[in-house]
Amino acid sequence: MGRKTFACASLAATLLGNGASFGAQQFGTADEARAMLERGIAALKADESSALKAFNDEKDKQFRDRDLFVFCFSIANGTFTAYQSPALLGADVRELKLQTDPVGQRAYDAAHDAADGSIVSIEYNFPKAGSKGPVPKVSLETRVGDEGCGVSYYK
Repeated sequence: MGRKTFACASLAATLLGNGASFGAQQFGTADEARAMLERGIAALKADESSALKAFNDEKDKQFRDRDLFVFCFSIANGTFTAYQSPALLGADVRELKLQTDPVGQRAYDAAHDAADGSIVSIEYNFPKAGSKGPVPKVSLETRVGDEGCGVSYYK
C-alpha cells in the first residue's frame, strides 16, 4: 500500500475509531471549538514550534478535549504538522477524501486563502458515534504564517 493510500486509510480508521470511543460522552460545541482554535492561534503566534509540539501532545488538555483537537498543516506543501493521530503527521491534507468529497483539498484551500489570523469554515458530513450515517460537521480553520490550522465539531 502506498504512503498516500495508507495515510488516507489511517485517517479514516482514526476518525471512525475516535467517534466510537466517545460513546455517551458529550461532544464539543461550536463555541468550545472556536475557543480552542483561538488558543491555538495565540500559541502559534507566540512560538510556532512549541505550539505544534503542544498540539501533538495527547496529554495537553488545552488543545485536546473529547472529540475536539487542533490540527495543522503546512501551507507550503500541505503536509500535516499536527494531528490527533501521529500516523498522519507528514501526510498531505489535500489527499483526504470522504467518499466523493475532497474535504482535504477544501480544508487546504480554505486555510490557504484565508487572511492571516482570520477564522473561516468548511462543512462536510462525517459519521458520529451513535448515528447510523454521516452527520453535519464543521471545520473552523485559520492561517497563521505558513501553518493552516483548524478544529472540527459536529453541528
